[in-house]
Amino acid sequence: MPEIPLGIGPAGVLTARAITRSRATRGFAQRQLAERMTTLGRPMTITMLSRIECRQRRCDVDDLVAIAAALDVSPLTLLAETS
Repeated sequence: MPEIPLGIGPAGVLTARAITRSRATRGFAQRQLAERMTTLGRPMTITMLSRIECRQRRCDVDDLVAIAAALDVSPLTLLAETS
C-alpha cells in the first residue's frame, strides 16, 4: 500500500514563512542560502528550498537546523514566528 504524504500543519506554514522572511531580510537569494547550507554540510538544492518556502515540501528537523545555521539564527527563531 502506498504511503500517504503528510500535510504541512500550521507550525510548518509559519516556519516556512519565517524562513522566507529571514532569508529576504538578510538579502539572500534562494541560490545563496542553498549554497551556504551545502557548504555547512547539509546539501540543499534551490528546488528543495523553494518547495519548503512554498509549502510544497516538509522541512524536517535537520533541514531546519541547517537553514537556521546558514541564516545565522537560532532554529527557535524560525519556529517562534507567529505572523
